[in-house]
Amino acid sequence: MNQPTRTTRPLPLLMIPLRRCGSHALRLRLNASPQFHSPYPLHIVDFMPLVPLYGDLRDDSAYRQMVKDVVGLQQSSMVKWPGVHFDAEEIFTALKNEPRSVHRIVWELLLRSAEQHGASVAMDKSLDSVHYAHDLMALFPEMRFLNVVRDPRAQVASMNRAIIHDFDTTLNALAWVKAHATGRALALRYPDRVLTIRYEDFLGDQEHTLRRICQFIGIEFLPQMLDIAASQEAQDLSRMSALWESNCFAPLPANKDKFKTQLQPHEIETIESLAWETMHYYGYECMTEAQALPPTPVVLAQCHQQSEKRRVEAWEQLLRSAPRDYAARRVRADYLERVRQRLQSTSSLETGAAALS
Repeated sequence: MNQPTRTTRPLPLLMIPLRRCGSHALRLRLNASPQFHSPYPLHIVDFMPLVPLYGDLRDDSAYRQMVKDVVGLQQSSMVKWPGVHFDAEEIFTALKNEPRSVHRIVWELLLRSAEQHGASVAMDKSLDSVHYAHDLMALFPEMRFLNVVRDPRAQVASMNRAIIHDFDTTLNALAWVKAHATGRALALRYPDRVLTIRYEDFLGDQEHTLRRICQFIGIEFLPQMLDIAASQEAQDLSRMSALWESNCFAPLPANKDKFKTQLQPHEIETIESLAWETMHYYGYECMTEAQALPPTPVVLAQCHQQSEKRRVEAWEQLLRSAPRDYAARRVRADYLERVRQRLQSTSSLETGAAALS
């Protein structure tokens, strides 16, 4: 895809800080605006463990390979980006004299896609990238952040059933606390660059929340943002995965308390004990005494072991119940594994050659 002629690039916007917060509901509604562009995210956090294997990115061959692999990751996504195709060599040539970073590559793809669609705002819904916010701000001084907060009990209950997270309440509660501590610190340090909204407030008044977001990023609120049933993207997404089945319907405010039937009382107390300070900060009230003891290293090891066992079972269940969903998710997982194996093999060969020389 050739780089469009431009004077000003779209405003970069990152949604933060943790998946299963209602992020698709917001993304799909904002996508009703031609000024806004947010394709299915790359979730580059899954690629980050591979970055050290590329070695020194000042080496053109290493950076060129990284560009090719990130483009390949985009092409292996279970949800294709509409109307775009990227030439990895052309993108490497365009970026080679700029600061070299995997984040720079990812955002080049996203910005080009937004430009291709004539949008003035490009949003990445890779919420976990909150942990690289300062790197992103160094690359893009105009970067904005949409900080979406959700009741940790509801969010952890959702995370517990999602193959993208751990299958353990304690581990997911700890992830919630870490992510929201990072998002909160970012909002306090850069109040003009971070808009914080609560998902429950969106449930109660979608239009008010969407108007706040539109004002923050400088686009016009459109009434069609509220008509999610008319969104072809929402309809298509709802058929692709059980995790997204509800995305073509208006969210039900009553579902914000659904966690009460999904979690055991001791799980609720575990979440509240770990997250109580942040819950209080964002206006969530505890249901329990929140006096559960912090998990010890032994307990955490057991949580990880049980979670991995459940993960294997979840993949097997997904294969039986939703083979299409399973196949689409495996394409991406298998791609990342092939990249890892290739990089490790190349590194081993180079180490061996250096030892012989």
